[in-house]
Amino acid sequence: MAAMTTFPPPPGPDAGYRGRFAPTPSGPLHFGSLVAALGSYLDARAAGGEWQVRIEDIDPPRCPAGAADTILAQLDAFGLEWDGEVRWQHTRHDAYQAALERLAGAGLAYPCSCSRKQWRDYAVYPGWCRRGVCRPDAPVAWRLRSDLGEHPARFDDRLLGPQTFDPATLGDVVLKRKDALFAYQLAVVVDDADQGMTDVVRGMDLLDNTPWQRQLQRALGYPHPRYLHLPLVVAPNGQKLSKQNLAPALATRPDGIRRQLLAALEALNQAPPAALAQAPVAEQLAWATAHWAPSRLAHTSTRPAPQAMPKES
Repeated sequence: MAAMTTFPPPPGPDAGYRGRFAPTPSGPLHFGSLVAALGSYLDARAAGGEWQVRIEDIDPPRCPAGAADTILAQLDAFGLEWDGEVRWQHTRHDAYQAALERLAGAGLAYPCSCSRKQWRDYAVYPGWCRRGVCRPDAPVAWRLRSDLGEHPARFDDRLLGPQTFDPATLGDVVLKRKDALFAYQLAVVVDDADQGMTDVVRGMDLLDNTPWQRQLQRALGYPHPRYLHLPLVVAPNGQKLSKQNLAPALATRPDGIRRQLLAALEALNQAPPAALAQAPVAEQLAWATAHWAPSRLAHTSTRPAPQAMPKES
């Protein structure tokens, strides 16, 4: 029997880099979410930094019972061990409310009574309630005044380089919904700052969310993390692999896990050697950490899923 190939272990923790994976527990992880998790994990570990997990369960109607536990078990099965305790957004409402009140006090957030039906003929909400709600008797959401942000909005992406967005095309994003649930844009900014995140590695579908988040960071006095947006894995029909599109859950048996982890490294353009195919998960991750090179990532917004998706053996 041939000797098992071994690879060096990843570097130890260093407080200089702090990254995270922040899934919404609307269902189990699939191959596309594995690629995003793996990319953020490798970027942190290769830098000798921390990698944390935050469960973005701020929208209970979208989060079936047990889904978060399934996600954590999947990360564990793929060897993606996180540092510290898991952060749960459903425990953070007071922090989000305090941030919203600061924004409102500075004139950067406002209540809005308009319904989507009212502005359906517009690409983005036209800001009718900026100077007072249109219907004082109706429930209100809270929106960010994008017109008071950076014009144009500019930031650097580690893969795509300088990015420029016109705030007028983005509109006044909702920070707190009419049902009193806080929205993603506010929650993610507050939590990234509270957890001291230095780097955000995530899917390309969130690239155009970054200007809103940078505006919120600036308004709240938070530092700007570095950003790396990974190409999205798409199905043959061009749709993003997602829970909404019924992408299959990740493998659960050891051989299927090894195959899918190797396929995820290939999807990240890391060119893993053939010898890695039969290596245990820990050795696959050790090799990937030692050889992580974001410069190899394809400069595209999407990449196709493997034609023959690795499954259970």
